[in-house]
Amino acid sequence: MWENVEKRMSEFFFSGSHSAKLDEKGRFVLPQEMRYGLVEEGKCEFVVGLGLGGCLAIYRKSEIQKIVDTFRASQHVGKFQKFFTLFFSTLHQTEHDKIGRVSLPAALKNAVGIDKDIVVAGVMDKIELWPKEVYEKNLRALLEGTDTEMNLEKMTEEAFALLHEAPEMPQAEPPMTAAINSVYAP
Repeated sequence: MWENVEKRMSEFFFSGSHSAKLDEKGRFVLPQEMRYGLVEEGKCEFVVGLGLGGCLAIYRKSEIQKIVDTFRASQHVGKFQKFFTLFFSTLHQTEHDKIGRVSLPAALKNAVGIDKDIVVAGVMDKIELWPKEVYEKNLRALLEGTDTEMNLEKMTEEAFALLHEAPEMPQAEPPMTAAINSVYAP
């Protein structure tokens, strides 16, 4: 039975959008179906941080661990330092309260301009939190074709083209001990 539950959760993805309001303490109610998607090992703990394009993002703890595992190999590469600092310093581990409210840190709310009304959008492996006016402006621009960077036809075509591309196979990295030994070898 548990194998079936685990398989279904591995196939789970977030979708849909909901409007929400922040209360005076900076909390909002996370929709129940999205809360269920955040549960791992019987706990609903997750991470909130900056997202792409002017939103906040809620990640499952396992998704953040995948990101950390991938980035760890490049943590000392200079061109990534500012990104790593900004990305990881804005991550806040949290959980919802008994009625599903999530508290947003003031620094994150201020960074993306969240004031009172937000849109909670499910986007595959994460949940995005948008200032309502920004989300609606982006949606309107996309549907009306008023923004050249947000052409629905072109974006849809490019996204669906991904379905026909062969997945890239990860390149094998040399063992870390070999790389370290070559640095210290005479």
